[in-house]
Amino acid sequence: MSAPQPIFGTIVIAGVGLIGGSIGLGLRARFLAQKVIGFDRDPATLQAALGLGVIDEAQLEPGEWLRDAEMVILATPVGRIVSLAEKLFAFTGPQTIFTDVGSVKKPLADALAHLPHYVPGHPMAGSERAGVEHADAELLKNAVWVLTPTDLTPLATLSKVRRLVDALGATPVVMPPEAHDQLVATISHLPYFTALALTHMVARDERLGLLAAGGFRDLTRVASGNPRMSRDMVVHNKVALKEALGRFRRQLEHLENLLETEGELLEAAEEGKRTRDSIPVVRRALLPALQDLYVAVPDRPGMLGKVTQLAGDAGANIKDIEVLAVRDQGASVRLGLESRDDLEKARLALEGAGFITRGRI
Repeated sequence: MSAPQPIFGTIVIAGVGLIGGSIGLGLRARFLAQKVIGFDRDPATLQAALGLGVIDEAQLEPGEWLRDAEMVILATPVGRIVSLAEKLFAFTGPQTIFTDVGSVKKPLADALAHLPHYVPGHPMAGSERAGVEHADAELLKNAVWVLTPTDLTPLATLSKVRRLVDALGATPVVMPPEAHDQLVATISHLPYFTALALTHMVARDERLGLLAAGGFRDLTRVASGNPRMSRDMVVHNKVALKEALGRFRRQLEHLENLLETEGELLEAAEEGKRTRDSIPVVRRALLPALQDLYVAVPDRPGMLGKVTQLAGDAGANIKDIEVLAVRDQGASVRLGLESRDDLEKARLALEGAGFITRGRI
């Protein structure tokens, strides 16, 4: 049996960490690219990425292998994206599309405006856990993925990157780079600074550490992220962040004054609850952890039933099933299995029947 026809050719992921690795897993799990090449300066990271099924091929140095790349996804910390783009651009073809996953957009859009096919981007997804070993194809599912084209971005190029985002299961949102940076300064960078301030207070008074419990840990979770990446994130957006900090200080002063008026403080608390409760949440963390196996399913009647029957007959316990990336030639199906043993049973049975599967090794 054959896999669905990919909608992209060769895609290069430059920087195979948490986000880059999750994109690689998504591309391969959904059979979206003919080849996924990982580029990284760390051989151990590339070896891990190959072993986990994140990439098809690994490269340590730029070279002629980049000539056939349809798209390059820059997935390093913000401070290294510009120099990395310049290094790779020297080897790519004239039609190669560049995009990135940096959390700051205006400085990158300005510095890389000379690239003929560049779409700045930022998937609003992540984890306090860093590294390719924590990559997850489902991390991007339902996540907002902001695209910030400039006046020089070709519409066809933007359309191609939007198609990538859609195919990975995320939701593309297009806005100017300046608007993105102002918004994330408040909803992303300011919370990081707040978490940093609170953890510093605990570090300087051991009594606070004795009492810090679940609520404090939830509030300060983002302080556990990669320190260098977090530093780069806020430094490259410092103008917008300083404006957000000013508004935050005024809010704190307003709330401090309300301590003397219990009725108004209650109204403020009720408004805070309404706002917090209205924010949609993708509740992946509340679901039991499953072992995902992705299967290429031809577009023929009865094939989905055959997949589940083969897995079931092999003794694999399927807890979840999802049809992904439907195309004329077929689809990619995700089987959520209860254990690693179940995954291996299903994989052997399906591959024995001629199906193509992908999953973490």
